[in-house]
Amino acid sequence: MKIGIIGATGNFGNVVFNEAQDRGHEVTAIVRNAAKAKKMLGDDIKVIEKDALSLTKADLSGFDAIVNASAIQPAYLNLDLATKLVSFFREDEHTHLLFISGASSLIKADGTIQINDILKTFAGQPWIDTPLQQVHELQFLQWIDNVKWTVMTPQSDFIAGDKTKYRLGTNEIMTDKNGKSQVSFGNFAAALVDELETPKHVQQQFTVVDD
Repeated sequence: MKIGIIGATGNFGNVVFNEAQDRGHEVTAIVRNAAKAKKMLGDDIKVIEKDALSLTKADLSGFDAIVNASAIQPAYLNLDLATKLVSFFREDEHTHLLFISGASSLIKADGTIQINDILKTFAGQPWIDTPLQQVHELQFLQWIDNVKWTVMTPQSDFIAGDKTKYRLGTNEIMTDKNGKSQVSFGNFAAALVDELETPKHVQQQFTVVDD
């Protein structure tokens, strides 16, 4: 499978790059700094050196899947990127677009969305636009019915850690055996590549928690 990863040098992007490569897929890092990518991921990797918002449809042709693991600032540009990617792949039944969105869209036990608590608790904080825009991105994608998209959402704590065992959910807050709403980068990357290899959540959101 040919997989392009936007943001492959990010904290999580490099983990999913290595997971996909270790499974034998042909992976391309789509990054702003090719030298940084080769230093981090290997001199012989395939690279597209370009700002995400400057990508063209031609740049992304030929991929079986494109993973958006980027985190652009200002936060509203992430929605701009999502709309751009969707526009490239309208009526394309083959190319799988996989977006990673934060836990702000998860549903609590009382049925309310987690972003409401975030907005109340951290009103006025400069970083609050990021979780809010991630909710808007999910809402936008849920209107799209002619693109092969998936949204993956980590649990509240998305932490560096190895691949072990994990469980899947839809859009709810879940906990591990220690009662923590948590997933490691390794487990999330494994679940992501599993989804690309055997898609089960096309035009859906799903979440991952450590087992």
